[in-house]
Amino acid sequence: MATLSSTTKTPTQKKKVSFMEGQRLAKRKAYEKQTKRKKIKLVELTIFTQQLSAMLEAGLPLVSALEALEEQTENPVFQIIVGKVKNEVSAGRAFSDACRDYPKAFPNLFISMVEAGEASGGLAEILAKTSTYFEETVKLIKQVKSALVYPAIVISIAIILVNVLLIFVIPVFAEMFESFGAELPKPTQFLIALSSFLGKYVFFLIIGLFLFIWLLGKFVKTPRGRVIKDTVVLKIPVVGELTRKVALSRFCRTYAILMRSGVPILRTLEIVAQASDNVFVERACKNVSKHISQGGQVSDVVAEDPYFPPMVKHMSRAGEQTGNVDGMLVKVADFYDAEVDALVKALTSLMEPLLICFLGVVIGGIVMAMFLPIFQLSNVIQ
Repeated sequence: MATLSSTTKTPTQKKKVSFMEGQRLAKRKAYEKQTKRKKIKLVELTIFTQQLSAMLEAGLPLVSALEALEEQTENPVFQIIVGKVKNEVSAGRAFSDACRDYPKAFPNLFISMVEAGEASGGLAEILAKTSTYFEETVKLIKQVKSALVYPAIVISIAIILVNVLLIFVIPVFAEMFESFGAELPKPTQFLIALSSFLGKYVFFLIIGLFLFIWLLGKFVKTPRGRVIKDTVVLKIPVVGELTRKVALSRFCRTYAILMRSGVPILRTLEIVAQASDNVFVERACKNVSKHISQGGQVSDVVAEDPYFPPMVKHMSRAGEQTGNVDGMLVKVADFYDAEVDALVKALTSLMEPLLICFLGVVIGGIVMAMFLPIFQLSNVIQ
């Protein structure tokens, strides 16, 4: 009797358990709705690919490997996706076909590599190459972000600080200067007028700024907007060269790994164009694809495209002559990765003094404009 009473749950406990179970099911349904919409981060996909490759190399069946990865995946949305892919594979569907249902989680490059691995029977080896490619891509993205995040944070803080001074501090000085009853210096008049304008219309300016950013984001996703964006970015000093080298590195490495894995060349060019996120590379891939279908070679189109520097042209032609195009392009990608790393370090070291000068000029200019009437106090009083 004592055992029965200890295991029997009271009505309150049953309600609590049912409530928690309902909450869990509600969360799962919410996560399931996001499986087709939410994009999985490349870092998470890299870890998934590495672990799946290691398990397959160890001799574990694909379904068992996916089941293990489902249990240890921390992202709840990705966990549901892996579970659904596992169920599809266990039902007899091909792994690549199951992954194709979730384009936000598995990009075209991953699916094509899996298809090549399934066709050749070396899925573990192909996944290992894919994980290495993803690692290099993540490293490249982190390098670029490290060069852009620091100045963005400093400039944002500077903008907030300047607005605080203009909206809250300058009006106090303006009231004090009004009692002088004399004409103020031009810089001080401009600063007070700007402060008055911001004080009246700051909320409209903030709404307008967010609206402008939203419309700009929509515009740059259109075909014409992407062309304008990539053209403008390319013409920005240092930043344009950095983005160009990143795009060239991604083009060479993606092309090389797909060709090395046995993906057909026309399909390779299609994936490279999609993965580049650059209109110049996309345009080049379409031209190369058209040229190859007519019996031409990659180097012929690359040699005529001004976006590609001479090194890519010569290395691709040398690879075609020696039958080692993928090896040559991997060397080019490694070279541009090193160039990006050096450029990021130079840009970071250059940004620090430039930002200090920028802050000094802006903040110093505001302080000088406000204290200029005080320095000329005797003339103002007279």
